[in-house]
Amino acid sequence: MSTVATDQPAPAAPPSASGGDFSRPVIPPKKGAFQLFKEVLAHGGPGYLQFAITNICNADCGFCGFARSQFDPKARRSVTLQEAKDVVDIAVKNHIGYLLFVGGEPMVHKELRAMTRYSAERGIRPMICTNGGLWTDANMRGLADDGLSSVIMSIDAHDIGKHETNRGLPDVCRKIKKANEFFHGAGIQTTASITASRLIDDYEKLPAFLESLGFTSCTFSYPLTSLASSYLSFSDSGLVNYSKVELIELFEKIKRMKKNSGYPVVNPAESLDEMQRHLRGEKEKFGCLGGHKYFYLDWKLDLYRCHFWETPMCNVYEWNESKIIRDGCTRCMIDCYRDPSVLQFVAISTSDAWNNLKKGKVGAAAKNVFDTRNLTSLKAVWDDRKWIGGV
Repeated sequence: MSTVATDQPAPAAPPSASGGDFSRPVIPPKKGAFQLFKEVLAHGGPGYLQFAITNICNADCGFCGFARSQFDPKARRSVTLQEAKDVVDIAVKNHIGYLLFVGGEPMVHKELRAMTRYSAERGIRPMICTNGGLWTDANMRGLADDGLSSVIMSIDAHDIGKHETNRGLPDVCRKIKKANEFFHGAGIQTTASITASRLIDDYEKLPAFLESLGFTSCTFSYPLTSLASSYLSFSDSGLVNYSKVELIELFEKIKRMKKNSGYPVVNPAESLDEMQRHLRGEKEKFGCLGGHKYFYLDWKLDLYRCHFWETPMCNVYEWNESKIIRDGCTRCMIDCYRDPSVLQFVAISTSDAWNNLKKGKVGAAAKNVFDTRNLTSLKAVWDDRKWIGGV
């Protein structure tokens, strides 16, 4: 069972002795192009797991249920290191190639380094999504040595004062800038994750602000006012509570910023169009791969197809190919599932064509190959090629 955390949120402690040998840097196993191509043919390529290792957070964001002033201290939970290692082993068997540690705030977990190291050693690329408030010289160097592949850091506005006030984290922007300098020097990609909210009054001002903090790319988190899973990164706050008309215009602002500034925005243009179709009630082109290639795992070790769904697929120890869901769902607008579903569509289509051919279903294979959405997906991959290569 997951452990109950009774302490206050604090900077990530040095890893415990049970975490392994931290005296040497990890050199993660590398997959060649041929191996990756074989994986694409077999099952559509590497999957992606968001693992909430704790529900504790040190921040106090106005649009999040994990906020320290809103969250019941008695409900705090964190996974153990052994549970995390079990998760990694199970994820490897289920073709997961990328593991994103989230929370709450994952940096409060004292075993984060050990989890990161174990993931890298097992051939999964470990990533961290953090508010940046707990960065220190020691944990940055340590995580780099542990095989960390990519870092996502939260940004809420194009103004230091607005961002730090909303986060309840004084001086966090300085820490974020320092982290960007370190990780860029270490060859580790960083990305700004921007919650689209009313804290941003001019999207055209974002690129210059992001560059001033050292970011070379960004992704937008679409505003969420409700989630049925255990994940709490939503709020009915006026900061993110938009009408459909307002949301359609918000996506238009992001599209204009992406086009006019030339600043690398990871969200594919086609995905932004999809969200507008969703809001207008129009037929959407790309079904979500949540439950098929992308998954959410919480601190209770319940596996969900995404943050939105109300029921888990299974407990993580029951996860196998029989649990996979592929139904073309378009219920929600969660960027971390809908965006990559556009990007990975062509890989899934390639796999479907290959497997249909092996079964003698030539007509079905041809339909997979000549699906016009493949070109749209390829274009999105090409546009994001530098970011994808950095992850």
